[in-house]
Amino acid sequence: MDLQDKVAVITGGASGLGRATAEMVINNGGKVAIIDLNEDLAGQTAKELGENAAPFVANVSEDESAAQAVSAIMERFGAIHINVNCAGVGTPGRTLGREGPLPLNHFNFVIQVNLVGTFNTLRLCANEMQQNEPVNEDGERGVIINTASVAAFDGQIGQAAYSASKSGVVGMTLPIARDLSRSGIRLCTIAPGIFETPMLAGAPDRVRDPLIEMVQFPKRLGNAGEYAKLAGQIIENPYLNGETIRLDAGIRMAPK
Repeated sequence: MDLQDKVAVITGGASGLGRATAEMVINNGGKVAIIDLNEDLAGQTAKELGENAAPFVANVSEDESAAQAVSAIMERFGAIHINVNCAGVGTPGRTLGREGPLPLNHFNFVIQVNLVGTFNTLRLCANEMQQNEPVNEDGERGVIINTASVAAFDGQIGQAAYSASKSGVVGMTLPIARDLSRSGIRLCTIAPGIFETPMLAGAPDRVRDPLIEMVQFPKRLGNAGEYAKLAGQIIENPYLNGETIRLDAGIRMAPK
């Protein structure tokens, strides 16, 4: 799919991987709907990206909140061609901690945001995409990109909830791609390794250095622009579908 004049809905689009992806879309002639919980940051990001970007505030894990955002996006832009889901949380917690078992509401919160929120947004966007006129000879009407994590495959100590949520994103990749095939909608998942995002920006060296040590090559954290570049390649390559792609410089996570 050519990005020129296409509308991309990006959750978590006000910062980190989502913001870099929004910039990539704008730079290639597309339009961006930024969905984020942080109203001020979403507004500031949209302002900086220019007239082809607009902010929308929503809790992706809530049915009505996400539905209202998608409805507002359709009113503003008239169509949705691309959906990139970057919204997520990484709150750690051991199954058994010093104060007892991990609170169930902690586990549920991570699952709701990372897994349910991803599905909630993509199902609503796909519903609008299926109304699009085909954009190429294959009959393509839309592209969806979800964000998992290498924690889906080698989660560390304290990542039970996070790994479960991201494994769920990986696990639903192929079934949803199959579901949406008759509508001309492709879906892929990116599983990033350790990236320089707001979650790690303030981390001390004692946290960052062991993570970098696990990376094979290049020996550094990934940058958000590299995620955005892969997202652009998925959008533009019509034969990429139903696949989870690790973007991690060969990292395999140690237990801690």
